[in-house]
Amino acid sequence: MKIIPAKTPDFVKTLFPNFIWNIDTKNKALYLTFDDGPTPEITDWVLQTLKDYDAKATFFCIGNNIEKHPEIFQNIIDEGHSIGNHTYNHLKGWKHTTTDYIKDVEKTQRHLNSKFQTLNSKTQDSQFDNLEFEDWNLKLFRPPYGKFKSKQSKQIQELGYKIVMWDVLSYDWDQSVSEEACLKNVTSVAKEGSIIVFHDSVKASRNLMYVLPKVLEYYSARGFVFHSLS
Repeated sequence: MKIIPAKTPDFVKTLFPNFIWNIDTKNKALYLTFDDGPTPEITDWVLQTLKDYDAKATFFCIGNNIEKHPEIFQNIIDEGHSIGNHTYNHLKGWKHTTTDYIKDVEKTQRHLNSKFQTLNSKTQDSQFDNLEFEDWNLKLFRPPYGKFKSKQSKQIQELGYKIVMWDVLSYDWDQSVSEEACLKNVTSVAKEGSIIVFHDSVKASRNLMYVLPKVLEYYSARGFVFHSLS
């Protein structure tokens, strides 16, 4: 069974102290995150699985996928999960100028703002009566591949984004990682306050559909709850 070290080393976190790697808490809480959606079939399956365990999560969405699948994106919002920006075209920051990278990020944010503004206008007659627009406009950002240029990260933060990385990486997208190893990548290291990365994508679906229910069951049985980022 192939097991890849999945926990982010502490020294890496100290190199980038302005990034969010985990949540400082002693409570039994985990923060599940899902990158690359919304994706037909996969994202809705994730939403139902989370609902089965009364779990909330954060979805770092690709702008192009939001535009192609607005109804699935709306399902994420309707279920009360947090939304993050994952660029419009899943860009590799190191291959693009800072100007082009920021334009791509902001293009996605315009889609998010439009959705949140529409939601805010309807809250009087919805389950979100007590939420303000600012509660949804979190401006969370995660760079695709976890990599970008220092100038890009600086400008993104200057624009008011919180850059969210991770404490635990499941490697669910890696076809060389078995379902059992993917599960072990999470359960062997995730603890109070861990931010865990999964992907609601076709590429990750084999591992994700095996691992996610088991992670939810494993930690629920140990008294953990699952929160979205804010």
